Amino acid sequence: MSRSEPAIRVADLRKTFKVPEREAGLKAAVRSLVRRKTRQVHAVDGVSFTIAPGEVVGFLGPNGAGKTTTLKMLSGLLYPTSGDIAVLGHVPSRREKAFLRRITLIMGNRNQLQWDLPALDTFDLFGAIYRIPRVELHQTRDEFIELLDLHELVTKPIRNLSLGERMKMEIVGGLLHRPQVLFLDEPTIGLDVTMQRRIRSFIGEYNRRTGATVLLTSHYMADVEALCRRVIVIHHGRILFDGELAHLARQFSADKTITVTLERPDVELSSNGTVIQRDADKATLRVPKVEASRVTARLLGEHVVTDLTIEDPPIEDVIERVFSQEAVE
Repeated sequence: MSRSEPAIRVADLRKTFKVPEREAGLKAAVRSLVRRKTRQVHAVDGVSFTIAPGEVVGFLGPNGAGKTTTLKMLSGLLYPTSGDIAVLGHVPSRREKAFLRRITLIMGNRNQLQWDLPALDTFDLFGAIYRIPRVELHQTRDEFIELLDLHELVTKPIRNLSLGERMKMEIVGGLLHRPQVLFLDEPTIGLDVTMQRRIRSFIGEYNRRTGATVLLTSHYMADVEALCRRVIVIHHGRILFDGELAHLARQFSADKTITVTLERPDVELSSNGTVIQRDADKATLRVPKVEASRVTARLLGEHVVTDLTIEDPPIEDVIERVFSQEAVE
């Protein structure tokens, strides 16, 4: 595959599941044995996008939006109902060995390591599965252990590790064959802030060192803001937005957030905008973007201000606005 070709290409991708339905009660249960009632669920409904080699893209949406279903089709775990997919020039559903050696799917709520063995033994097993030369395997393994500071953990049985420690081992195991495409589904779910930051840093460093393409789903916007310049927002199986993360905020946010610290804590501020947080002498206001300059000038002119900042709202709020707008439409 040439550098000019996309690493991932998706065209009009669809996945429909047939889901059984029945009413509660014994009579309905007996009736369903003879005539089962089903309905169709369009988990992915006409999705199209391309991702360039080396790009890190956030794949965002609420639960049930179609994110994990899309990743499973891209990695070859699910067959699409219709549409075209190409990953590194391969059709994922064929599950060719040459394709599987070049990709990885890491899911934050799934465990691929042997529960009763230390990680080092499982890493050797993965090396045998991918037929990685022993010297190369140990060099890669030791590099990742150093980056994630795992020296004291790799000899312990996986069952004795914390969730965050296990997740770091899962990531190392998924990258030992140095894949060119990473599908990461909630890799930091349930982890504390420090562990999330460590894993984000590792993923970013892997991308810089190898030029790998990354498609990342996460409910933690800190993951997306730290790693991704581009985001794809999906809801009800359809793409609502595909572009730069900064442009998402500009396009869908009509407000600014003003945080002001006053010399007098008892000042009334509700006439300047919506007060969304108040803590002694510090207040946070939400104001229309077009009013931000005027409100700022009024605050500075009418009160003794010791500190003032103007920011775009948190990206979580922006994405929630996207979903709300889509629901109305």
